[in-house]
Amino acid sequence: MAEKKAATPNVVKHTEPESKEKALQAALAQIEKQFGKGSIMKLGETQQLDIEAVSTGSIGLDLALGIGGLPMGRIVEIFGPESSGKTTLTLSLIAQAQKVGKTCAFIDAEHALDPVYAQKLGVKTKDLLISQPDNGEQALEICDALVRSGAVDVIIVDSVAALTPKAEIEGEMGDSHMGLQARLMSQALRKLTGNIKTTNCLVVFINQIRMKIGVMFGNPETTTGGNALKFYASVRLDIRRTGSVKNGDEIIGSETKVKVVKNKVAPPFRTVEFDIMYGQGISKTGELLNLGVVHGLIKKSGAWFSYEGNKIGQGKNNAVKWLLDNPEQADIIEKNIRELFLENPDKTLLIEETAKDEVDILEEQFDEEL
Repeated sequence: MAEKKAATPNVVKHTEPESKEKALQAALAQIEKQFGKGSIMKLGETQQLDIEAVSTGSIGLDLALGIGGLPMGRIVEIFGPESSGKTTLTLSLIAQAQKVGKTCAFIDAEHALDPVYAQKLGVKTKDLLISQPDNGEQALEICDALVRSGAVDVIIVDSVAALTPKAEIEGEMGDSHMGLQARLMSQALRKLTGNIKTTNCLVVFINQIRMKIGVMFGNPETTTGGNALKFYASVRLDIRRTGSVKNGDEIIGSETKVKVVKNKVAPPFRTVEFDIMYGQGISKTGELLNLGVVHGLIKKSGAWFSYEGNKIGQGKNNAVKWLLDNPEQADIIEKNIRELFLENPDKTLLIEETAKDEVDILEEQFDEEL
Protein backbone atom coordinates (compact mmCIF):
# COMPACT_ATOMS: atom_id res chain seq x y z
CA MET A 1 0.00 0.00 0.00
CA ALA A 2 1.40 3.36 -1.02
CA GLU A 3 2.31 5.75 1.77
CA LYS A 4 0.49 9.07 2.00
CA LYS A 5 2.59 12.06 1.12
CA ALA A 6 2.87 14.84 3.72
CA ALA A 7 0.49 17.68 2.98
CA THR A 8 2.24 20.67 1.47
CA PRO A 9 1.01 24.03 2.82
CA ASN A 10 -0.73 26.16 0.24
CA VAL A 11 1.19 29.13 -1.12
CA VAL A 12 -1.05 32.19 -1.33
CA LYS A 13 -0.13 35.55 -2.83
CA HIS A 14 -1.63 38.40 -0.78
CA THR A 15 -2.38 41.67 -2.54
CA GLU A 16 -4.29 43.61 0.11
CA PRO A 17 -2.06 45.51 2.62
CA GLU A 18 -4.04 44.25 5.64
CA SER A 19 -3.91 40.61 4.59
CA LYS A 20 -0.19 40.93 3.78
CA GLU A 21 0.48 42.34 7.25
CA LYS A 22 -1.49 39.52 8.92
CA ALA A 23 0.34 36.93 6.83
CA LEU A 24 3.70 38.51 7.73
CA GLN A 25 2.93 38.50 11.46
CA ALA A 26 1.83 34.86 11.25
CA ALA A 27 5.04 33.93 9.42
CA LEU A 28 7.20 35.80 11.97
CA ALA A 29 5.38 34.11 14.85
CA GLN A 30 5.93 30.70 13.25
CA ILE A 31 9.65 31.39 12.70
CA GLU A 32 10.16 32.55 16.32
CA LYS A 33 8.23 29.53 17.60
CA GLN A 34 10.36 27.16 15.53
CA PHE A 35 13.80 28.79 15.79
CA GLY A 36 13.57 30.86 18.97
CA LYS A 37 13.05 34.50 19.92
CA GLY A 38 15.43 36.84 18.12
CA SER A 39 15.92 34.59 15.09
CA ILE A 40 14.29 37.30 12.96
CA MET A 41 13.66 40.99 13.63
CA LYS A 42 13.30 44.32 11.89
CA LEU A 43 16.57 46.19 11.45
CA GLY A 44 15.31 49.28 13.30
CA GLU A 45 13.84 47.41 16.26
CA THR A 46 15.14 48.38 19.71
CA GLN A 47 13.44 45.62 21.66
CA GLN A 48 16.00 43.84 23.80
CA LEU A 49 16.20 40.11 24.33
CA ASP A 50 16.25 38.79 27.86
CA ILE A 51 19.95 37.93 27.70
CA GLU A 52 22.53 38.53 30.42
CA ALA A 53 25.40 40.69 29.21
CA VAL A 54 28.92 41.55 30.40
CA SER A 55 30.21 45.09 29.92
CA THR A 56 33.17 45.57 27.58
CA GLY A 57 34.49 48.55 29.55
CA SER A 58 33.44 50.92 26.75
CA ILE A 59 30.11 52.68 27.32
CA GLY A 60 29.59 53.40 23.62
CA LEU A 61 30.33 49.80 22.59
CA ASP A 62 28.01 48.43 25.29
CA LEU A 63 25.21 50.59 23.91
CA ALA A 64 26.04 49.74 20.27
CA LEU A 65 25.74 46.04 21.11
CA GLY A 66 22.13 46.72 22.10
CA ILE A 67 22.01 44.70 25.33
CA GLY A 68 24.63 46.53 27.40
CA GLY A 69 27.63 44.36 26.54
CA LEU A 70 28.59 40.96 25.15
CA PRO A 71 25.95 38.22 25.60
CA MET A 72 26.43 35.31 28.00
CA GLY A 73 25.94 31.81 26.63
CA ARG A 74 27.18 32.82 23.18
CA ILE A 75 30.30 32.70 21.00
CA VAL A 76 31.89 36.06 20.11
CA GLU A 77 34.64 36.84 17.58
CA ILE A 78 36.83 39.95 17.83
CA PHE A 79 39.07 40.47 14.81
CA GLY A 80 41.29 43.19 13.39
CA PRO A 81 44.82 44.06 12.20
CA GLU A 82 47.88 43.88 14.44
CA SER A 83 48.07 46.36 17.34
CA SER A 84 44.44 47.40 16.90
CA GLY A 85 43.41 46.74 20.51
CA LYS A 86 41.95 43.21 20.36
CA THR A 87 43.67 41.86 23.47
CA THR A 88 43.16 45.17 25.32
CA LEU A 89 39.41 44.97 24.68
CA THR A 90 39.22 41.39 25.97
CA LEU A 91 41.28 42.22 29.08
CA SER A 92 38.91 45.13 29.72
CA LEU A 93 36.02 42.65 29.37
CA ILE A 94 37.66 40.34 31.94
CA ALA A 95 38.14 43.25 34.37
CA GLN A 96 34.44 44.18 34.10
CA ALA A 97 33.34 40.54 34.50
CA GLN A 98 35.50 40.10 37.62
CA LYS A 99 33.92 43.21 39.15
CA VAL A 100 30.55 41.44 39.18
CA GLY A 101 32.00 38.23 40.61
CA LYS A 102 32.42 36.17 37.44
CA THR A 103 35.17 33.57 36.99
CA CYS A 104 37.33 34.16 33.92
CA ALA A 105 39.88 32.13 31.98
CA PHE A 106 42.44 33.17 29.35
CA ILE A 107 43.73 30.57 26.89
CA ASP A 108 46.94 32.17 25.65
CA ALA A 109 47.74 30.25 22.47
CA GLU A 110 50.05 33.07 21.35
CA HIS A 111 52.05 32.84 24.62
CA ALA A 112 52.16 36.64 24.71
CA LEU A 113 49.97 37.75 27.65
CA ASP A 114 51.59 40.48 29.77
CA PRO A 115 50.36 40.12 33.39
CA VAL A 116 51.66 43.58 34.36
CA TYR A 117 49.63 45.23 31.57
CA ALA A 118 46.60 43.12 32.53
CA GLN A 119 46.84 44.40 36.12
CA LYS A 120 47.00 48.00 34.90
CA LEU A 121 43.72 47.41 33.05
CA GLY A 122 42.05 46.28 36.27
CA VAL A 123 42.34 42.50 35.86
CA LYS A 124 42.67 40.55 39.14
CA THR A 125 45.49 38.32 37.93
CA LYS A 126 45.45 36.15 41.07
CA ASP A 127 41.88 35.11 40.23
CA LEU A 128 42.38 34.74 36.47
CA LEU A 129 42.78 31.20 35.13
CA ILE A 130 45.44 31.03 32.40
CA SER A 131 46.53 28.26 30.06
CA GLN A 132 49.35 28.29 27.50
CA PRO A 133 48.65 25.15 25.42
CA ASP A 134 51.15 23.36 23.18
CA ASN A 135 48.83 22.96 20.18
CA GLY A 136 45.38 23.80 18.85
CA GLU A 137 43.73 20.52 19.88
CA GLN A 138 44.94 20.95 23.47
CA ALA A 139 43.70 24.55 23.60
CA LEU A 140 40.21 23.65 22.38
CA GLU A 141 39.99 20.58 24.68
CA ILE A 142 40.89 22.81 27.65
CA CYS A 143 38.27 25.32 26.51
CA ASP A 144 35.65 22.55 26.25
CA ALA A 145 36.54 21.17 29.70
CA LEU A 146 36.19 24.64 31.26
CA VAL A 147 32.84 25.19 29.52
CA ARG A 148 31.46 21.79 30.59
CA SER A 149 32.51 22.40 34.21
CA GLY A 150 29.84 25.10 34.47
CA ALA A 151 32.11 26.99 36.88
CA VAL A 152 33.74 29.39 34.40
CA ASP A 153 31.72 32.36 33.11
CA VAL A 154 34.05 34.01 30.56
CA ILE A 155 36.72 32.32 28.41
CA ILE A 156 39.07 34.19 26.05
CA VAL A 157 40.96 32.33 23.31
CA ASP A 158 43.91 34.39 22.01
CA SER A 159 44.06 33.71 19.14
CA VAL A 160 42.49 31.50 16.44
CA ALA A 161 45.54 32.03 14.21
CA ALA A 162 47.78 30.53 16.92
CA LEU A 163 45.68 27.34 17.28
CA THR A 164 48.21 25.26 15.36
CA PRO A 165 47.09 21.65 14.70
CA LYS A 166 49.25 18.96 16.31
CA ALA A 167 50.01 17.38 12.91
CA GLU A 168 51.48 20.67 11.70
CA ILE A 169 53.68 21.06 14.79
CA GLU A 170 55.00 17.50 14.54
CA GLY A 171 55.47 17.65 10.75
CA GLU A 172 58.28 19.12 8.70
CA MET A 173 58.50 22.86 8.03
CA GLY A 174 57.61 22.59 4.33
CA ASP A 175 54.74 20.07 4.67
CA SER A 176 51.34 21.03 3.26
CA HIS A 177 48.40 21.00 5.68
CA MET A 178 45.61 22.35 3.53
CA GLY A 179 42.46 23.15 5.51
CA LEU A 180 43.67 21.39 8.67
CA GLN A 181 43.05 24.34 10.99
CA ALA A 182 39.65 25.04 9.41
CA ARG A 183 38.56 21.41 10.01
CA LEU A 184 39.82 21.62 13.60
CA MET A 185 37.80 24.79 14.27
CA SER A 186 34.68 23.40 12.59
CA GLN A 187 34.79 20.21 14.67
CA ALA A 188 35.51 22.07 17.92
CA LEU A 189 32.72 24.62 17.44
CA ARG A 190 30.16 21.88 16.72
CA LYS A 191 31.13 20.33 20.04
CA LEU A 192 31.37 23.59 22.00
CA THR A 193 28.25 25.46 20.93
CA GLY A 194 25.68 23.28 22.73
CA ASN A 195 27.67 23.20 25.98
CA ILE A 196 28.19 26.97 25.87
CA LYS A 197 24.44 27.56 25.69
CA THR A 198 23.71 25.03 28.46
CA THR A 199 26.26 26.45 30.92
CA ASN A 200 25.63 30.12 29.95
CA CYS A 201 29.36 30.70 29.36
CA LEU A 202 30.70 33.51 27.17
CA VAL A 203 33.52 32.35 24.87
CA VAL A 204 35.43 35.05 22.99
CA PHE A 205 37.76 34.14 20.12
CA ILE A 206 40.35 36.73 19.08
CA ASN A 207 41.21 36.45 15.40
CA GLN A 208 43.68 37.97 12.97
CA ILE A 209 43.25 39.27 9.43
CA ARG A 210 44.81 37.77 6.32
CA MET A 211 44.71 38.84 2.67
CA LYS A 212 43.15 36.67 -0.03
CA ILE A 213 45.47 36.19 -3.00
CA GLY A 214 44.26 37.28 -6.45
CA VAL A 215 41.15 39.21 -5.35
CA MET A 216 40.52 41.92 -7.93
CA PHE A 217 37.11 43.13 -6.75
CA GLY A 218 35.64 43.36 -3.26
CA ASN A 219 37.35 43.16 0.10
CA PRO A 220 40.50 40.98 0.01
CA GLU A 221 40.57 40.69 3.81
CA THR A 222 39.55 37.48 5.55
CA THR A 223 39.96 35.92 9.00
CA THR A 224 41.91 32.75 9.81
CA GLY A 225 40.48 29.37 10.75
CA GLY A 226 37.93 28.92 7.97
CA ASN A 227 34.29 29.97 7.88
CA ALA A 228 32.90 27.98 10.83
CA LEU A 229 33.53 30.69 13.42
CA LYS A 230 31.75 33.28 11.26
CA PHE A 231 28.60 31.14 11.37
CA TYR A 232 28.72 30.06 15.02
CA ALA A 233 29.50 33.54 16.44
CA SER A 234 26.48 35.48 17.73
CA VAL A 235 28.52 38.72 17.73
CA ARG A 236 31.46 39.70 15.51
CA LEU A 237 33.42 42.88 16.23
CA ASP A 238 35.77 44.49 13.71
CA ILE A 239 38.29 46.65 15.60
CA ARG A 240 40.63 49.09 13.83
CA ARG A 241 43.21 51.69 14.83
CA THR A 242 42.28 54.95 13.10
CA GLY A 243 44.83 57.39 14.52
CA SER A 244 47.06 58.42 17.42
CA VAL A 245 46.39 60.28 20.66
CA LYS A 246 49.24 62.74 21.24
CA ASN A 247 50.55 64.76 24.14
CA GLY A 248 52.59 67.32 22.22
CA ASP A 249 54.83 65.21 19.98
CA GLU A 250 54.58 62.13 22.21
CA ILE A 251 52.09 59.43 21.18
CA ILE A 252 50.24 58.31 24.33
CA GLY A 253 47.39 56.26 22.85
CA SER A 254 45.41 55.09 19.85
CA GLU A 255 42.13 56.26 18.38
CA THR A 256 40.08 53.12 17.85
CA LYS A 257 36.95 52.35 15.84
CA VAL A 258 34.81 49.24 16.44
CA LYS A 259 32.09 48.07 14.07
CA VAL A 260 29.51 45.45 15.06
CA VAL A 261 29.54 43.48 11.79
CA LYS A 262 27.30 40.69 13.09
CA ASN A 263 24.81 40.68 15.96
CA LYS A 264 22.19 37.99 16.59
CA VAL A 265 20.84 39.61 19.76
CA ALA A 266 20.24 43.18 18.48
CA PRO A 267 20.41 45.09 15.19
CA PRO A 268 23.99 45.05 13.80
CA PHE A 269 26.16 47.47 11.76
CA ARG A 270 26.61 50.07 14.50
CA THR A 271 29.97 51.81 14.83
CA VAL A 272 31.60 53.49 17.84
CA GLU A 273 34.91 55.22 18.50
CA PHE A 274 37.00 55.52 21.66
CA ASP A 275 40.60 56.09 22.73
CA ILE A 276 42.92 53.37 24.06
CA MET A 277 45.61 54.94 26.24
CA TYR A 278 48.93 53.10 26.48
CA GLY A 279 49.34 51.45 29.87
CA GLN A 280 45.78 52.39 30.91
CA GLY A 281 43.37 50.78 28.44
CA ILE A 282 40.10 52.25 27.20
CA SER A 283 39.68 55.94 28.12
CA LYS A 284 36.26 55.68 29.76
CA THR A 285 36.18 59.29 30.96
CA GLY A 286 37.03 60.68 27.51
CA GLU A 287 34.24 58.59 26.02
CA LEU A 288 31.89 59.71 28.81
CA LEU A 289 32.64 63.37 28.05
CA ASN A 290 31.89 62.92 24.33
CA LEU A 291 28.64 61.06 25.01
CA GLY A 292 27.64 63.63 27.64
CA VAL A 293 28.02 66.44 25.09
CA VAL A 294 25.99 64.52 22.48
CA HIS A 295 23.10 63.97 24.90
CA GLY A 296 23.20 67.48 26.35
CA LEU A 297 24.12 66.31 29.85
CA ILE A 298 27.40 68.24 29.61
CA LYS A 299 27.18 71.72 28.09
CA LYS A 300 29.91 73.16 25.89
CA SER A 301 30.41 76.87 25.35
CA GLY A 302 33.53 77.82 23.44
CA ALA A 303 36.42 76.01 25.08
CA TRP A 304 34.55 75.51 28.38
CA PHE A 305 32.66 72.44 29.48
CA SER A 306 30.03 72.74 32.22
CA TYR A 307 27.87 70.31 34.17
CA GLU A 308 24.66 71.37 35.96
CA GLY A 309 25.60 75.03 35.52
CA ASN A 310 29.10 74.66 36.97
CA LYS A 311 32.21 74.95 34.79
CA ILE A 312 34.25 71.76 34.95
CA GLY A 313 37.21 72.67 32.76
CA GLN A 314 38.59 74.52 29.77
CA GLY A 315 39.38 72.08 26.98
CA LYS A 316 38.90 68.32 26.86
CA ASN A 317 41.94 67.54 28.99
CA ASN A 318 40.74 69.55 32.00
CA ALA A 319 37.15 68.30 31.65
CA VAL A 320 38.35 64.69 31.63
CA LYS A 321 40.48 65.40 34.72
CA TRP A 322 37.37 66.74 36.51
CA LEU A 323 35.48 63.52 35.71
CA LEU A 324 38.41 61.48 37.07
CA ASP A 325 38.45 63.56 40.27
CA ASN A 326 34.66 63.26 40.70
CA PRO A 327 33.78 59.57 40.13
CA GLU A 328 30.35 59.91 41.75
CA GLN A 329 29.30 62.59 39.25
CA ALA A 330 30.79 60.50 36.41
CA ASP A 331 28.68 57.51 37.51
CA ILE A 332 25.53 59.66 37.49
CA ILE A 333 26.31 60.91 33.95
CA GLU A 334 26.92 57.32 32.77
CA LYS A 335 23.63 56.15 34.31
CA ASN A 336 21.72 58.99 32.62
CA ILE A 337 23.34 58.21 29.24
CA ARG A 338 22.28 54.55 29.49
CA GLU A 339 18.71 55.61 30.34
CA LEU A 340 18.62 58.04 27.41
CA PHE A 341 19.86 55.30 25.10
CA LEU A 342 16.82 53.17 25.88
CA GLU A 343 14.61 56.06 24.73
CA ASN A 344 16.63 56.98 21.62
CA PRO A 345 19.32 54.40 20.74
CA ASP A 346 20.33 55.96 17.42
CA LYS A 347 21.39 59.24 19.05
CA THR A 348 24.24 57.55 20.92
CA LEU A 349 25.76 56.50 17.61
CA LEU A 350 26.29 60.13 16.62
CA ILE A 351 29.31 60.29 18.93
CA GLU A 352 31.92 59.84 16.19
CA GLU A 353 30.33 62.38 13.84
CA THR A 354 29.46 65.10 16.35
CA ALA A 355 31.12 65.17 19.73
CA LYS A 356 34.51 63.96 18.50
CA ASP A 357 34.60 66.52 15.69
CA GLU A 358 33.60 69.32 18.04
CA VAL A 359 36.32 68.42 20.52
CA ASP A 360 38.91 68.25 17.70
CA ILE A 361 37.88 71.73 16.51
CA LEU A 362 38.25 73.07 20.06
CA GLU A 363 41.71 71.57 20.38
CA GLU A 364 42.79 73.13 17.09
CA GLN A 365 41.45 76.55 18.09
CA PHE A 366 42.94 76.67 21.57
CA ASP A 367 45.97 74.38 20.97
CA GLU A 368 45.03 72.27 23.97
CA GLU A 369 47.35 69.38 24.77
CA LEU A 370 45.68 66.02 25.36
